[in-house]
Amino acid sequence: MTTRKLHFTPATGTTAELIPGYHGRFVHGDRLTVAIWDVTAGSEVPGHSHPHEQIVNCLEGTFEMRVGGEVFVMGPGDSVVVPGGVEHSAVAHTDVRCLDVFHPVRDDYRIEER
Repeated sequence: MTTRKLHFTPATGTTAELIPGYHGRFVHGDRLTVAIWDVTAGSEVPGHSHPHEQIVNCLEGTFEMRVGGEVFVMGPGDSVVVPGGVEHSAVAHTDVRCLDVFHPVRDDYRIEER
C-alpha cells in the first residue's frame, strides 16, 4: 500500500496565487499535474513556454488564449492543447475557472502541503 496522498478535496488541496489573479490548487500524480484555477476577470498570464504539454479546459467564464500564432476565445466546455515548448499567454475576460493538465509533472507547481 502506498503512503503517498491519493485523495484531495478543496479543503485539503494545496493552493497558491502563482500569478496575480490566478489562484491554483495543484494535484500531482507520478506522471502528470492537474491545476484547478480560479481566475479574477482581467488577470493575465504573460507569454511564456515550458517543456510540458498542457491541456487547458474552461469550466466557467470566458478567457482568451494565444498559442503560437493562434488566438482562441474560450467558454465553458472548450479545451485547447498547448504543445511543449510553444509560447502561449492568456487573459480572463470574466471571472474564470479552468482545469489544466500537464505532462510530465510540473515540479515547479509543487507547493508545500498545508
